[in-house]
Amino acid sequence: MAGRQVRSGRSAPGPAADGSSHDVVVVGDGPVAEAVTAAWGPRARSLAEVPAQDPEGALTGASVVVLVAHPGRIDAVADHRGPQGHAAAVAHAQRTLSAARAVRAAHVVVVSSAVVHGAHPDRPTVHDDAALLAGRDAVRDGLVGHLLAVEAVVARHARRRAPLLTVLRPAAVAGGGVDSFVTRHFEAPRLLTVRGVERPWQLVHVEDVAAATVFVVEHGLTGPLTVGPPDVLTPAQVSAAAGLRTVDLPAATAFGAAERLHRVGVLPAPSVELSYVVYPWTVAADGLTAAGFVPERSSAQTLDALLEGVRGRLAVGGRRVGARDVAALGAAGAAVALLGTAAIWRQARRR
Repeated sequence: MAGRQVRSGRSAPGPAADGSSHDVVVVGDGPVAEAVTAAWGPRARSLAEVPAQDPEGALTGASVVVLVAHPGRIDAVADHRGPQGHAAAVAHAQRTLSAARAVRAAHVVVVSSAVVHGAHPDRPTVHDDAALLAGRDAVRDGLVGHLLAVEAVVARHARRRAPLLTVLRPAAVAGGGVDSFVTRHFEAPRLLTVRGVERPWQLVHVEDVAAATVFVVEHGLTGPLTVGPPDVLTPAQVSAAAGLRTVDLPAATAFGAAERLHRVGVLPAPSVELSYVVYPWTVAADGLTAAGFVPERSSAQTLDALLEGVRGRLAVGGRRVGARDVAALGAAGAAVALLGTAAIWRQARRR
């Protein structure tokens, strides 16, 4: 990906040459794409996808194209495995970027996620120019694999001089109906933590991610940009706000359980996604902050929105918890926390 450039005083492009007021095309489906379309207002029109037949016609009149690669729905890509599983997404990204160039769009913005940088116990703060997962560390399944596959296409297009190209990589997105392995982490009766690891929590509201797509075009920012609020919550603050106790497991136990659940088909998402709810991956948002972008909502406020969204999703008080409940969660963190909680209950009964 090319380095970031800042063009001070640049304003968003005006109406298309044909007089259409819809000079912004938002490509994508799900809550993130819906928020982006709303942020652009009457200038924008939305497409679930750019069709294979006449893709240029679908983008005619667009001076700005926003490709929302982040679906914001856990079921959208959870069972996509390996290169073949992401082939359709790769072809669509290629088609969209080529069509945007053909219609001479001035700026293309791609909404990805900071998950492409990975999460691990000693993960430093993620800066805009941080390396992506690669080689043996690259994830091939689920959301992470999906976004890495799309970003590989974007990186090839970034070598060209036009159009301007920006990739937004937000921290954990919540609010506005976003349903992810992060949001579902809060649907278990206890929050999973890995023994010996302090996992800071940074959450960015989907509407702030959407606002960032407008900001980068208005300010002519290009290259990769991380997105997130400046405040970071401690596990104790998150637990207190959620009103949930934690279940603390050794890493081998937690990841082993997640892998077994995935192998037998209880969890559609790969066990590696557990990393993103137990290990750090906070972002610095260097370029956006330097240019003056400030998210309207803090991590604490976004956590409140997340908790409101999952309220009542799982009621386990007074009834047995079985495999069906685990499967309903769909996220490794919540499922492993559920199993860990069940183990604690069994130990308590024996005592």
